Amino acid sequence: MKYVRFSHENKVSFGILEGKEIKVLSRSYFCSNSTETGERLPLQKVKLLAPTEFGKALCIGLNYRDHAEEFKLPIPEKPVVFMKASTAIADPEGDIVYPRDMSAHLDYEGELTVVMGKKCHKVSEEEANDYILGYTIANDVTARDLQSKTGQWTVAKGFDTFCPIGPYIETSIDPSSLELETRVNGEVKQHSNTKNLIFKIPYLVSYLSHVMTLNAGDIILTGTPSGISRLEEGDTVEITIEGLGTLRNKVV
Repeated sequence: MKYVRFSHENKVSFGILEGKEIKVLSRSYFCSNSTETGERLPLQKVKLLAPTEFGKALCIGLNYRDHAEEFKLPIPEKPVVFMKASTAIADPEGDIVYPRDMSAHLDYEGELTVVMGKKCHKVSEEEANDYILGYTIANDVTARDLQSKTGQWTVAKGFDTFCPIGPYIETSIDPSSLELETRVNGEVKQHSNTKNLIFKIPYLVSYLSHVMTLNAGDIILTGTPSGISRLEEGDTVEITIEGLGTLRNKVV
């Protein structure tokens, strides 16, 4: 099932995407009592929005061996975790705003992203899947020149529009072996498979839930493979993950 959040006639709604049509829901898919209204809308008549307005985005750094090697960093023994604020959200087809007043080096990072479906606290790896609503795509946009200067990554990763997410949440997919590809202006820059993740998703959900409570709508960006390079104004970034569609954003 493909869940979408969208705008139509100045109203934000939730629905189920089937082909080129949206089946409108009575309320958010994060609500247990959400039902189909019977209304259907053509996909071309709506604007897709970020499928979750997350409270927190937990991001895993250096979770592909080749990415750690690319930066000449040791393979982590425990997950490297940082956060993005909810104000970093950008919609599918939305703009990534280059903060030229503070940074001169912007990078993309294409990532498989977990969307939590309900409150989750101190769960085991075996229980983890019961708390996941589904999966989507995110771009962990990074002001690379600020990352080493600030001593931690919140500033480099936290600008407004630095977390494009979407286009939908897929609830019926096995995330353990999905092809991931990032293109800039049509040129392939990243290509890998989620089977290459160092820390797997059930472990990450369990580990993070022992640190803090995960709420419905929160997301976990699971890390990016090698192939990072710079973005400039006017570039279009496309991240495609098998079964999850394509997240497309322009740098302005």
